[in-house]
Amino acid sequence: MKNKRVILQDWGLTDYKVAWERQEQLFGETVKLKAEIRNRQSLVVTGDEPGEETLTPNYLVFCEHPHVYTLGKSGKAEHLLLDEAGLKENKAAYYPINRGGDITYHGPGQLVCYPILDLDNFFTDIHLYLRTLEEAVILTLSDFGLTAGRYPGYTGVWFDGDNDKARKICAMGVRCSRWVTMHGLALNVNADLNYFKNIVPCGIDDKAVTSMQQELGHEVNLNDVEKILTQHISVLFGMEVA
Repeated sequence: MKNKRVILQDWGLTDYKVAWERQEQLFGETVKLKAEIRNRQSLVVTGDEPGEETLTPNYLVFCEHPHVYTLGKSGKAEHLLLDEAGLKENKAAYYPINRGGDITYHGPGQLVCYPILDLDNFFTDIHLYLRTLEEAVILTLSDFGLTAGRYPGYTGVWFDGDNDKARKICAMGVRCSRWVTMHGLALNVNADLNYFKNIVPCGIDDKAVTSMQQELGHEVNLNDVEKILTQHISVLFGMEVA
């Protein structure tokens, strides 16, 4: 039996390390529960009495972070162009973390989404998972009158990904173990794009970074974006959001 119910949480402006630890806790609890369920199913096969069926939970978390740079497992430390003094001057933190991808920036005005899902409840295909998250962002931007898409060979969401004016608006990086996901996507809504000048974003040194504010010419309500993105994610995944 699959659990399509997803618990929606908004953590507001949260320190990156605090949010990472909270993610790890939810992720770890779900992975542990999956192992216990499998052990229980093995006992049923051997003839023991079956217990009450347990379903793994799903979470969809939104938040913002104070200025921080994070480096994925496949990234290069030299893609951070600041030393310790430079980080202090920019009031930014730096963490090497356990997601895929290279280096990226998080900060105020950027909407971060962390789906902590048991993909056994939806579909077990990590590439489809990434493409589905991208599609939700593309549809959200369309609702604001912005035409975005993909850039061949890269994850994330882009404008003009088919020509030399390509610019990235949404970065993605995930971790998946036993088909349980964590980390996710970061959509530049009203983010200060100057902070991207201190890194080689996602290891790509010849493409620009943009935001909804820059593309539209005005600030955008972050809560409105969150509500619309939640709706598109829930429809595409067939979720029951609680």
